[in-house]
Amino acid sequence: MPDQPPSLIPAPDGYADWLADLKKRVYQAQQRAALKVNTELIRLYWDIGHDILQRQSDQGWGSKVLERLAADLRNEFPDMKGFSRSNLFHMRSFAEAWPQDAIVQQAVGQLPWSHNLMLLSKLKDTETRLWYAQKALEGGWSRNVLAMQIDTGAHKRLGAATTNFSEVLPKPDSDLAVQSLKDPYKLDFLGLGDEAQEREIERGLIEHVEEFLLELGAGFAFVGRQVHVEVGGDDFFIDLLFYHVKLHCYVVVEVKTGKFKPEHLGQLRFYLAAVDGEMADERDSPTIGLLLCQSKNEVVAEYALRDESQPLGVAEYQLTESLPESLKTNLPTIEQIERELEDGIEDKHEGTNG
Repeated sequence: MPDQPPSLIPAPDGYADWLADLKKRVYQAQQRAALKVNTELIRLYWDIGHDILQRQSDQGWGSKVLERLAADLRNEFPDMKGFSRSNLFHMRSFAEAWPQDAIVQQAVGQLPWSHNLMLLSKLKDTETRLWYAQKALEGGWSRNVLAMQIDTGAHKRLGAATTNFSEVLPKPDSDLAVQSLKDPYKLDFLGLGDEAQEREIERGLIEHVEEFLLELGAGFAFVGRQVHVEVGGDDFFIDLLFYHVKLHCYVVVEVKTGKFKPEHLGQLRFYLAAVDGEMADERDSPTIGLLLCQSKNEVVAEYALRDESQPLGVAEYQLTESLPESLKTNLPTIEQIERELEDGIEDKHEGTNG
């Protein structure tokens, strides 16, 4: 009698759970291995860049030497990518930007090389580069997402919403809650004009929920649109409901067209109370409300939130791109910026003999 295929062999009790655990461990080991390989590569690139800096400084080597070095390294390691002349210049820039090799143990050292080139090309100061490196690592941003976050000035918008969190939430929850909201929110991915109505915006956000979650930031999970909640036998429907996994609380998002008015907070207050009373349990922190409007008077918003006992935030949203498409197409690409960076380094050393 032929042997049974492995898939038809009866599984003993507990096998499925054990297999799931083994799969999880294998995936985690693969991730750790990939991370270690990447970290070692970043360290190698930093070491090479640091050597180039030192030798150019101490011995006056010019840029021509890097042509010879690139050719020699490619001949010795034909299966390895990354030893082009231009990438050697990038390694030099990398070491120049991060003078201490300990930097590779931080977020920068755990990001792919292409992400680090993006940080070098688009950002000029160390603090901002570190901020984006950490956020990219936390959020698992791709290179394109990192570019988008830099282009939209995420570091300036995060934590800028008008809120009463510091007054109604305990620390450190209040600090984390403040840093979880932006102002303004860039919703230009919806492809809607500034005259769009609230329901149209809400539908667009759900149709582009991945982009919206990315714009909201790390920690937000989508629960639903028009979420039903029953209060005293009456039915109510919450426009947009999220859950924040770091704050351990529900987040109700209301969209209002036009300028912020204090009365806009009335319905939002009710939704927060309804979620706390009918949906949240004792493990959840108080529900947070976020009101998105096209514009707001900062002083009016602060006064409207001053005596509120529930955690509320008010932020603006933008439906259209901040730059006209005709102007945007004339801006340099990341590849052009990288070439300019390389040319600048070459010009700096061209006068030195190889």
